[in-house]
Amino acid sequence: MNTTARALCATTLLAALLPATHAVENGAPITPFGVFDFGAGMLPPPSEFGTVGVRAAVYRADELRDANGDVSPVAAKLKVDSVGVAYIKMTDITLGNAKFGWGAVLPVLNMRLNLTVPTPVGPLELSGSNTAQGDLQLIPAILQWTPSPGLYTNAQLIVQAPTGSYDQTRLINAGTNHWTLVPSAALTWILPSGFEVSTSVQLNFNARNKDTDYQSGTEYQQEFAIGQHVGPWTFGVGGYVYRQISDDKAPGLANGNRARVNAIGPVVSFFELGSGLPLVWVHGYKEFGARNRSQGEQLTVRAAWTF
Repeated sequence: MNTTARALCATTLLAALLPATHAVENGAPITPFGVFDFGAGMLPPPSEFGTVGVRAAVYRADELRDANGDVSPVAAKLKVDSVGVAYIKMTDITLGNAKFGWGAVLPVLNMRLNLTVPTPVGPLELSGSNTAQGDLQLIPAILQWTPSPGLYTNAQLIVQAPTGSYDQTRLINAGTNHWTLVPSAALTWILPSGFEVSTSVQLNFNARNKDTDYQSGTEYQQEFAIGQHVGPWTFGVGGYVYRQISDDKAPGLANGNRARVNAIGPVVSFFELGSGLPLVWVHGYKEFGARNRSQGEQLTVRAAWTF
């Protein structure tokens, strides 16, 4: 078979295989998983200059899972390294019983994807990478409640703008090239004994990518952490649940490509009031139960300073 025919055959097969093993466009995360753990329902106090946070995350995956949760015939190696800078400004303005605030998050990502696609004429090797700014998240409204001692809740409205690097011809992109609206709510409950339960829930409503005419389905993300406070330390277990709850929409797409995945792993945080040291969180998560997406591991470190 000549080179042109081989390439055409491989491309056709790739188009048939990838939609079966990826949900949301290109299978890339639209908003990050595993951001929150302990203290998810708590926000910084009002301050003169606000709070600055930094998050560094490493994600590795060596396989794709199909709609049945089985390993896909398309072999994959995915690497995503990210650093995000967040700013939150809580104020003394109150709306009802809630404190009002606002914020923004700007990520930079280093992404690489290698695929080996089986074809009738032999394996087709594909690779792509992108190191660039990701999509800017604007948080025009944050509401924080403290209904009772030890109980903290908040609600946020996030608008993710398509400011990240994007090229339709690339295999993987730091940007998504579409808008996403993200309402979220979070809760933290700390008992007098120091036992903590925290969780956050969000929905991602994705607009259409105008360059590809692809609209990813609505996504549900829930993160959690359960642990015990010991002095300035908190030790426990955390994780996340991800479900795509509506179908992707695109010309010629035969099915909804709904994705899902779960993750769990150890979590530790440190905060000593009055020490001048930042609040620090560290967690490591192992994914399982993936369908229509990658399955891998994540390590994340976060720190925050209030000024």
